[in-house]
Amino acid sequence: MKKLLTICLLAGIFATAAAQPDRPTVVSPEIGENNTVTLRLYAPDADAVSVTGSWMEGWGSTVQLVKGEEGIHEVTVGPLASEMYTYNFVVNGVRAVDPSNPSVVRDGRRNESMFIVPGEKGDLYSTGPDPRGTLSKVWYPSPSLGMDRRMYVYTPSCYEASGESYPVLYLLHGGGGDEDAWTTLGRTPQIMDNLVAAGRARPMIVVMTNGNPDQAVAQNEPLAGSVSRGQAPAVSMAGGRFERSLVEDVIPYIEQNYNVDARPQSRAVAGLSMGGIQTMSLSFTYPEKFDWYGIMSMGLVDMTRFGVEDDYESRRHNLGNLRKTNPSLYWIACGTEDFLYNSVVELIAFLESNDFPHTYVETEGGHTWDIWRLYLSKLAPLLFR
Repeated sequence: MKKLLTICLLAGIFATAAAQPDRPTVVSPEIGENNTVTLRLYAPDADAVSVTGSWMEGWGSTVQLVKGEEGIHEVTVGPLASEMYTYNFVVNGVRAVDPSNPSVVRDGRRNESMFIVPGEKGDLYSTGPDPRGTLSKVWYPSPSLGMDRRMYVYTPSCYEASGESYPVLYLLHGGGGDEDAWTTLGRTPQIMDNLVAAGRARPMIVVMTNGNPDQAVAQNEPLAGSVSRGQAPAVSMAGGRFERSLVEDVIPYIEQNYNVDARPQSRAVAGLSMGGIQTMSLSFTYPEKFDWYGIMSMGLVDMTRFGVEDDYESRRHNLGNLRKTNPSLYWIACGTEDFLYNSVVELIAFLESNDFPHTYVETEGGHTWDIWRLYLSKLAPLLFR
């Protein structure tokens, strides 16, 4: 009953905001010159409003807003470092997006409001004045999985006019995510546009697939009754079905429908967390397909629970096959506060004990999108050089 009452209260807040043109003007978020951020919510009938945000230490931490005479709840946080941040208001224990902020992103089944604090990182993650690439949502047949599926394809601003063939980065999301993750939370189009405009990265096509082999499309996509969405468990990797689909379905579709350089040395694959496992699996199972690899926030884990043969000798054997292809880059990155950090340390030790060339980047931070956006901005300039 309490939850129902709270939902009704939230509905009233949004309805009031829409129905009263003479209500107080609410600006939220408001970013100050010193990078403080003021958040406001017009909720005259709410006694207590708090906010939870990605800048806070500890998952679920909140800060209380102060209610003013006009029924506007307000709090100022920061100053905050230049970065992209997400947040929710919490009204009587129920999370809600900021009705004054049109920028909303989705993380799995969770919707959050978003703002960017300007500066070095913030500017890289923002849409700038330079020429912008194109992001397309593409349905393609996947015979290996027995369904049509959707992927996102980024093409650089010069793609249409140049007539050239471009290299391709296949970019994989983590567990609980889908093909939408690297564009909304990862800011991939903005990062690539800004890197290319600054001459820091080669123009390339970026393909962002749905890494859940039993799922056709992102969880928030409305579908006709005849189309099956499928299910997306937290980690969906059994038997290497996604890896096979990427090689047998996705790559051929891209190479038949886009101007791409179809040589292995013009293909890269990278992923975070679950996508990092899939990247390692692709490097071991299909070593002849790619020449550039990026593994973010993932190391050696027990792969037998995913239906993959996994012991030290089989790893050494797979690594030996990969060595024969002499990849141009095997890049690994992890934050020291990441809960998978020890698995990454184990991976580095395994590669070093077998004298396998690799690059390791260690940073501060945990298992979060601010780290993965940073890693993409570091990895992309290294590719196809």
